[in-house]
Amino acid sequence: MNFDVDTVITILCGIGILCGILGTIIPVLPGVLLCWASVLVWAIFAGDGWGRWVVLGIATMIALIGVLVQYAWPGKRMKEAGVPNRTLIIGGLCGIVGFFVLPFLGLPIGFVLGVWLAEQIRLQAAGPAWASTKHALKAAGLYLLIELASALTIATVWVAGLVFA
Repeated sequence: MNFDVDTVITILCGIGILCGILGTIIPVLPGVLLCWASVLVWAIFAGDGWGRWVVLGIATMIALIGVLVQYAWPGKRMKEAGVPNRTLIIGGLCGIVGFFVLPFLGLPIGFVLGVWLAEQIRLQAAGPAWASTKHALKAAGLYLLIELASALTIATVWVAGLVFA
């Protein structure tokens, strides 16, 4: 088989976008950033034409809006539920430790345990600590869904760019 440079770059960028989508589900790779960077590389190096720059511009807007919503919306819901930032930081640190102790599964398990322990210490009661932990889990799930939606939308725009650009 004889592939030209544009085809090889397009295939590699497609693999990068797929890895970015997987990175939103498996917390090892930077999901949206990897999708956007793959579109950037594709726009710069694969062929010519203004359509590629339009696709990159749309992907950039999706990535920026996704990141803003990703941090603002779950954070607002956490504040409304009364879960302090300190609890989330402790949960995040425990999640990082958990990731190295038990790869992949350790991150969410460590996060949940860290939030629960921080709230248990802060509130001195199991009931309210579990309620705060459920709010933190809902916010983390919303965060992941927003990131996944952003990555899938970038991938869809890129595929449309392959067809129409």
